[in-house]
Amino acid sequence: MMRDRKGTGMLQVILVTALALIAAGSVIWFVASSRKPSVALTTPYQAVLLTTGQVYFGKLEGLGTAFPVLREVFYVQSRQDPQTKAVSSILVKRGKEWHAPDRMILNSNMIVLVEPVSPSSRVAQLIAEAQ
Repeated sequence: MMRDRKGTGMLQVILVTALALIAAGSVIWFVASSRKPSVALTTPYQAVLLTTGQVYFGKLEGLGTAFPVLREVFYVQSRQDPQTKAVSSILVKRGKEWHAPDRMILNSNMIVLVEPVSPSSRVAQLIAEAQ
């Protein structure tokens, strides 16, 4: 009978120790996974593709947060010549709309990808001309 009590006591110690290790590991994993690494954006402008299929160009702040902000926002608009049916694309700066937005506050869940806009790219050249 003494052996059963010692065996039960030892089993309880092992069980409590295992549960404590599991709990500590869970806390460490939760804290580590909840921290979003900050992403270094090395170009002045970024292209942001949203789940809606829209692409915007601008200066992205707060990438990795729940609501990053895009400033100096541009987008591509296609136009068709009614006579020739030729399609041309132009870069449009946001802010001329009726509500005159000066920035876009994005839901990070809607961002598919972010790409750097090379300073030597056509988009960067058009942005420079627009300013």
